[in-house]
Amino acid sequence: MAHSSDRKGIRKPVIAVVGISKRPDRPSHDVSAYMQRQGYRIVAVNPQYAGQKILNEICFASLTEAAQMLAASGDKIDIVNCFRRAQDIPPVVDEAISIAATAVWMQQGIINEEAAAVAREAGLIVIMDRCIKVEHALGNSHAVLW
Repeated sequence: MAHSSDRKGIRKPVIAVVGISKRPDRPSHDVSAYMQRQGYRIVAVNPQYAGQKILNEICFASLTEAAQMLAASGDKIDIVNCFRRAQDIPPVVDEAISIAATAVWMQQGIINEEAAAVAREAGLIVIMDRCIKVEHALGNSHAVLW
């Protein structure tokens, strides 16, 4: 599938949402639906829902699996948006590095300094303790949204 693009034809980043829920009342679903309405492609990642559709996208068991499927169509994951507990972030960061993501975004309330340091050392942009929906609505790109 092709990248999302805005009216100027500039490619918007693809956002993998790790820990997305099928339940519309959950923040991961609401935030992802908002970003999708803004023209971003959402890639659902949650082993609990692997193979099912969330927000009209097939859900993958892992970032690696999602990245492989996207690569087959010439696409890639840019931002890894994390809806996981802080202690569960290190393996997500390791996978984000292995798939050559550009950024790791830890949602509001999620802080893991050690994982952030590993990601930065690998060249990824790290945003912690910020809601991507709120930041987007405020116009704060953090050098990864446009």
